[in-house]
Amino acid sequence: MTGQSLRTLSEANFEDNEISINVGGFKKKMRSNTLLRFPETRLGKLLSCHSKESILELCDDYDDTKNEFYFDRNPELFPYVLHFYNTGKLHVMGELCVFSFSQEIEYWGINEFFIDSCCSYSYHGRKMEPDQEKWEEQSDQESTTSSFDEILAFYNDASKFDKQPFGNIRRQLWLALDNPGYSVLSRIFSVLSIVVVLGSIVTMCLNSLPDFQIIDSNGNTEEDPRFEIVEHFGIAWFTFELVARFAVAPDFLKFFKHALNLIDLMSILPFYITLIVNLVVESTPTLANLGRVAQVLRLMRIFRILKLARHSTGLRSLGATLKYSYREVGLLLLYLSVGISIFSVVAYTIEKEDNEGLATIPACWWWATVSMTTVGYGDVVPGSTAGKLTASACILAGILVVVLPITLIFNKFSHFYRRQKQLESAMRSCDFGDGMKEVPSVNLRDYYAYKVKSLMASLTNMSRSTPSELSLNDSLH
Repeated sequence: MTGQSLRTLSEANFEDNEISINVGGFKKKMRSNTLLRFPETRLGKLLSCHSKESILELCDDYDDTKNEFYFDRNPELFPYVLHFYNTGKLHVMGELCVFSFSQEIEYWGINEFFIDSCCSYSYHGRKMEPDQEKWEEQSDQESTTSSFDEILAFYNDASKFDKQPFGNIRRQLWLALDNPGYSVLSRIFSVLSIVVVLGSIVTMCLNSLPDFQIIDSNGNTEEDPRFEIVEHFGIAWFTFELVARFAVAPDFLKFFKHALNLIDLMSILPFYITLIVNLVVESTPTLANLGRVAQVLRLMRIFRILKLARHSTGLRSLGATLKYSYREVGLLLLYLSVGISIFSVVAYTIEKEDNEGLATIPACWWWATVSMTTVGYGDVVPGSTAGKLTASACILAGILVVVLPITLIFNKFSHFYRRQKQLESAMRSCDFGDGMKEVPSVNLRDYYAYKVKSLMASLTNMSRSTPSELSLNDSLH
């Protein structure tokens, strides 16, 4: 640029009244007076350049014949920049990555303070606290991948019967026992199992009533013989159920790694341990204290209710929700612990002299726990005005603390419930009448995409972990 062409771009643009902008192939003509409204931005500074060298410091290329400026930037984000020059406000769509958007507007010289009020809270919240989005994304990814893995593992286990004696018969029995609803036989077996579990629980509850208790000549309480028959029948059924599942399992070594099989084992262990303890006590009177152990083990029969998880999609979904919501549950416990500690000390300070129920900090812990969880037994209450105000604040804080994570946990439960229903539908739609005929109907492209996404996310986290690693990556590039 020499002679007349060395005029400032501002003078030339005022004559032409517009300049051409090319952002990654996206072309747009912009008026000079629009850019001059924001002279501190990158496009505004172009209008004050006096040489081509100064122009190329602000853009990637410049065509002086067309008066066109080229920028090697993301063309999908440039419309947000155009909207800013036209209105003076920035807007951020929900699907945008806030970090990419932040880097983009920083390149164009636009300050974040120009983000409109309707988007400012969401933008800064996502930028300052991205962990919540990572948790939700990780939960969805883990649950989706888990569903794929479970379906593939199911077909892998089913294929193992082809190499075993009586493979087809054992496969059908395995499907009937482990997959309620797979066939008429499995439905009948499932109904019988549910009836026996409920009968066992009802019997245990009725046995605690005084009307059904029998007192012998020595004054000891004995179990009603009718309930004892029901108990023995239930144990026989549970034992048969566990042994039958173990006998037709595709892999004996991995059988007890399944949570539902462990529950089946724990439902019968107390009975057999109690039986052994009673025999030892009868043969060795000096070990009479072991009888108390037997009484405790008898109470463990209530855990048989967990056997219903095998026949209930909701219970299995609840287990998966708790498994993948440990962060939210941990936060809930942390918030409760902090609140209990604060309000218990405040209540102790106010009520220790006039209220015997709140005379110690451990007693105040109990009161604060009951209040923050909104249970309110009423066994211990503050009497002074300051104590009542403290109790009111404790209750309100407890409501807020308990409510905050509930929505996240419920959303995850709904997500896992849908995934579990899809998994059950895939299992019930299979047909192994004459062996393995077809591969599972799994979208392998999505499965591969989730695996690659997980790998790239882990590599990204590794690259951002320490400054030394960042410098190492830069040197490699």
